Amino acid sequence: MIELKQRVMFLDKMHLFNGLKEEHLSGIGQKIVEREFSAGNVIFKGGDKPDGFYMIFKGRVKVTRPRDVGEDFLAWLTPGDYFGEEALFENRNRSATITALESCTLFFLSRDEFEKLLARYEVLKPNFRVAIKSRKLARSTRFKWLGKNEVIYFIARRHKLKLYQALVYPVLALAIPATLFGLGVVTAATTPYALAVVALVGILGWGIWNAIDWSNDYYIVTNQRVIWLEKVIGLYDSREEAPLGTILSVGVETDAIGRVLDYGNVIVRTFVSRLEFDYVDHPNQAADMIREYWERTKAITTRSQMDVMKDTIKQKLGLPLDKRPQVELAPVVPEDQDKIAKTPYWILALSALFKLRVEEGATVIYRKHWIVYLQRGWRSLLTTFGVIVVFFARIWYFASSPTASFMRPNANGALRPDTLLLTIPVLMLPIGFWLWYEYTDWKNDIFKVTSDEIVDLDRKPFGKEERRSAQIESILSTSYKRDGLIANIFNYGTVNISVGGNQLAFEDVIDPAGVQADINRRRSARISKKNEDAGKDDRERFATWLAAYHQNINEFTAPVKVVKEDAESTNQFTKFNPSGMDDMAAEENEQDMGGADSAGGGGE
Repeated sequence: MIELKQRVMFLDKMHLFNGLKEEHLSGIGQKIVEREFSAGNVIFKGGDKPDGFYMIFKGRVKVTRPRDVGEDFLAWLTPGDYFGEEALFENRNRSATITALESCTLFFLSRDEFEKLLARYEVLKPNFRVAIKSRKLARSTRFKWLGKNEVIYFIARRHKLKLYQALVYPVLALAIPATLFGLGVVTAATTPYALAVVALVGILGWGIWNAIDWSNDYYIVTNQRVIWLEKVIGLYDSREEAPLGTILSVGVETDAIGRVLDYGNVIVRTFVSRLEFDYVDHPNQAADMIREYWERTKAITTRSQMDVMKDTIKQKLGLPLDKRPQVELAPVVPEDQDKIAKTPYWILALSALFKLRVEEGATVIYRKHWIVYLQRGWRSLLTTFGVIVVFFARIWYFASSPTASFMRPNANGALRPDTLLLTIPVLMLPIGFWLWYEYTDWKNDIFKVTSDEIVDLDRKPFGKEERRSAQIESILSTSYKRDGLIANIFNYGTVNISVGGNQLAFEDVIDPAGVQADINRRRSARISKKNEDAGKDDRERFATWLAAYHQNINEFTAPVKVVKEDAESTNQFTKFNPSGMDDMAAEENEQDMGGADSAGGGGE
């Protein structure tokens, strides 16, 4: 049975119960029922009638959605998470199946108690509404860059007021086709009707464009990072993010209208940047959610350090170690071997010549997109192509013309070859060198991501080499953007990396979202490894002491008689107390007072 104090502390950390005092939480804690589930047990199935609301005190559960064949995995939830509130709020059947992944202790509020809770504390309803709205939006979207173990806890778009503002001008512009249509009725001419249709189609496209533009921007908080995603179809694509561990503060800014309509700006400040979630619906509740998961991240870090200490002690005692799963931030997409096998060799050779991503062991090397090479070296390419065309055209001329000849007599009657055909190979030497220089200059601009550092290397042929690098664990935030129609069509852009007060930029790399994921995945693994290694010597030393105590505990708990060593000493008895230091302090006091203990005893 979990004590009431622990229940109240658990509820106090959840954003759902923000706004309640300790005595209110104590009352809710008394109504909570504990439920135990073993690994593999189904807590409830999709389609079941809702029986109540669940909160995870211990263990993990898996969330899946049933379908005609099999099921879709949605997420797994950990201590501090909750489920079952949607069906209760909306008075419908369960939409997902919840299965225990390990032994779980759940806090349960029956349906009646849940409804009484919301009726009694109106302040809780916005908290639940934000959570439900966020979960629905998370289920309706799919982001390929999410990690295997990454769960979206909060996701939102800008307030619908921004959508309405974006649609004002298209709506007002509808007066143009309406006027043209009226003109057509009055004049009985077809031209106004045609112009009205063209204007109407253009205005509707404008409105749809604005609506899609509004729907493509997201504010996201996962169990690992805070993300601002902004996209304009075909023109702009950007994702700025920061790990939860780098957050310094979370605040809310709003104005008079925002307070009336309940929207505002949620400001997330990190070591080097400021992520602003502007025009967010229910901003205070959104900020509370971010704070909760931020605090949870810090608690997980502390807990992981304790797990490392526990593993070190187990290792010293020769006990088996628990296998701990490694968290992967972003999925690695393997190459399609079947597709490669079907690709012609000349295409493979050309792709190798302009390969933009190369893996060499644990190192990934990126080059700038070949579009950048074309933008820089089009003159050398065009010149080379022109000279080659002229060369073969001249050969074709001699081969097809019965009167033309490669060897002609000069003024002295001696035969000489065609001057143009002899000049072209000579010209190809400097032109070829020019082409090689442009290609090598492009190829030498590389960006490396290793297991412990990132490197920006710029080397000029026959010139200087500039190298900028940073330890990967020093990265504080990353962002990327694809700017312009060409960049979006060919999927290249720039990844900006904040390291302390400096900025590194991986410019014009292919698939900038994938590059950002590569960096963040390796950063996560590096920090995890560094945390494990931090204080390793101290852990080893302390674990050795604890192991020695555990293996010889019988010797330490037996009473020991201390023999008087000189005339100034008296008989003393001491006993080791493994549960505290009181007896040791008493022993030190006896040693300081000498024979005073005997005198005091006589007085009593």
